[in-house]
Amino acid sequence: MDLLSGQPYWFYKNGIIHSYPNQPENTTTDVILMGGGITGALIANALVKAGLRVVMVEKRHIGLGSTSGSTALLQYEIDTDLHKLTELIGKKKAERCYIRCIEAISELHELIKKEKIEADFSLRKSLYYASSEKELPDLEKEFEARQRTGIDVEWWDKSRMRDTFPGIQKSGAIYSKNGGQVDALRLTHGLLQSDLKKGGLQIYDTVAVETITHHARSVKVTLNTGHEVSAKYLVIACGYESQEYLRRPVSVLHSTYAIISKPMPDLKPLWPDECLLWESARPYLYMRTTEDSRMLIGGKDEPFQSAGKRDRLLTRKRKQLESRAQKCMPHLPFTTDFSWCGTFAETPDGLPFIGTTDERSRTYFALGFGGNGILYSVIAAEIIRDGILQKKNEDAELFSFDRKSA
Repeated sequence: MDLLSGQPYWFYKNGIIHSYPNQPENTTTDVILMGGGITGALIANALVKAGLRVVMVEKRHIGLGSTSGSTALLQYEIDTDLHKLTELIGKKKAERCYIRCIEAISELHELIKKEKIEADFSLRKSLYYASSEKELPDLEKEFEARQRTGIDVEWWDKSRMRDTFPGIQKSGAIYSKNGGQVDALRLTHGLLQSDLKKGGLQIYDTVAVETITHHARSVKVTLNTGHEVSAKYLVIACGYESQEYLRRPVSVLHSTYAIISKPMPDLKPLWPDECLLWESARPYLYMRTTEDSRMLIGGKDEPFQSAGKRDRLLTRKRKQLESRAQKCMPHLPFTTDFSWCGTFAETPDGLPFIGTTDERSRTYFALGFGGNGILYSVIAAEIIRDGILQKKNEDAELFSFDRKSA
């Protein structure tokens, strides 16, 4: 099934960045990695740096699944508010999840600088505003929870919202100093090219896994080319499609929509700080800018039923997003340049599933990422690397398949 449809901006912006072969040989390696998106690229990078040999296989072209449709907001905020997550898993664990995501932004920044990758990365502040008056008490509670955790936040009242964003007439908001944005498609290719130069990584795309055979001390995959790859471990990082390899579903699918404007360089910055903007309603609307002075707005999610139904809604959703863009930013001459839709997975507690399952101890999963999947992928790379190296990772329990909130 197609993961997305329409005209995903990042593919049209970047074109074919790099090409990869699709004719592997029968081989033995340390790790087989299924999935050639941003999650797979971050995991591969961590494994190669640890001295492991990795064979990556991707059934599409590299980066052209969900990654090319990602709007790539780097938010430490989890889809479940901190004060609500505290009720689910306890104060200490909930705070650690939020702090860990803040750390992941810095870690990703350092990784991009160290690998010298051009991926339009920039640090950004963010504004999380109450969608309606009835949601204001919950947002105030969320602000207090974040303050107690030591997160650098400010409270914006109705007056400051009106003065700063006249088109967003809301009663309150949380202004955060920690956030960022990136071009996920360029980052994916940049990481993989860096790892290819280091050695230890082989990449094959447009090749599919037909069967997986599990043994006590190894895993073997048979590809649709007829070739076989054996390894000590298998890592499955195929987004929501990974669920077909699990006995029970762990996430719910949604359809999401996004549009992006034509460039408006004469108006840069497009709004104060060009901060990330998003709201408290669920599903939520979000906005960001790009390096070439475009406004991106997304949301209007629907429960996923089929790719066909998702795609048929694109025209209507585009018009709804255009209306919201013009209302929120009336000073911008917003004209849609590209529009697209995709499918993503959301877990009940807003946390990802990272690690092994009881039935397959040599298979690691990284899935169910929701709204801040890139940061969860940074965390997943470290947890999976440590698991394969048999090192203790203090955060592994937070995102395990057998956590209580799952």
